Amino acid sequence: NEADLVETLLALRRRHPRWGAKKLLAVAARRDPRAAWPSRSTVGAWLKDRGLVVPHRRRERSPHAPASPPTASTPVNQVWTTDFKGEYRTRDGRYCYPLTLRDGFSRFVLRCDALLHRTTEATRRGFERAFREYGLPERIRSDNGSPFASPGLAGLSQLSVWWMRLGIRPERIAPGHPEQNGSHEQFHSVLKAATTRPPSVHCLAQQQRFRRFIREYNEERPHEALELQPPASCYVPSRRALPSQLPPIDYAGHMEVRRVDHNGSISWKNAPLFVATALAGHPVAFEGIDDGL
Repeated sequence: NEADLVETLLALRRRHPRWGAKKLLAVAARRDPRAAWPSRSTVGAWLKDRGLVVPHRRRERSPHAPASPPTASTPVNQVWTTDFKGEYRTRDGRYCYPLTLRDGFSRFVLRCDALLHRTTEATRRGFERAFREYGLPERIRSDNGSPFASPGLAGLSQLSVWWMRLGIRPERIAPGHPEQNGSHEQFHSVLKAATTRPPSVHCLAQQQRFRRFIREYNEERPHEALELQPPASCYVPSRRALPSQLPPIDYAGHMEVRRVDHNGSISWKNAPLFVATALAGHPVAFEGIDDGL
């Protein structure tokens, strides 16, 4: 009867206080598809009558903001998106740096790691765990900040060079345009509201909150871009497995090959030539394009 339907939806709302009528109905109908669920407007009226709807001030949108890159037709594992959700202090006074990684098509959250340091080593460990569990994507989209990129040659960083060695193409948004990774930015606002207000007592407790939220986000929470299905219903791991060791770098025989030293330089005509510190330890090749060039 109607009273049972109301109580079911209100119980779901109490469990998920930030969900609106559309998400509540999608989950309720998924659990009991034969029930005569009411319209979205009816559920909204029920929530409003019980004081469960908080009006939000409408934000002005800039008419000059470029649209986010389209991802609706992109297959799973073609583009993964990544970023740090800023930093904040947990209640023990230490900084927490949440590293997030999602599949661009399905919105499936692959990692959400509460890191104590925003270093290349800590970030790489998070990506290694993701690659072992889900395989390798074709591309990874990030901003131009460290450790994803650097101010050096072609924006290379140690992390992006490692991706390239694995056959993954780094894809960077334009500087100062976070809206080009708009879906990931929107996810961060949801993550922040659900898990960091207030922050946990320490980073380990914060990680436990992240795990609970990500399980709900992936497996239960309806996503409007996925026709109100949860991300887990649209995601499958990549067939490209993480190799046990990096593949060798092979260059054509006519190229001049040099190994980059720890300072990012090579020896060229008996003189040091700086290339990039991100390429330290790697062989690079030079190809003649004209006489003396």
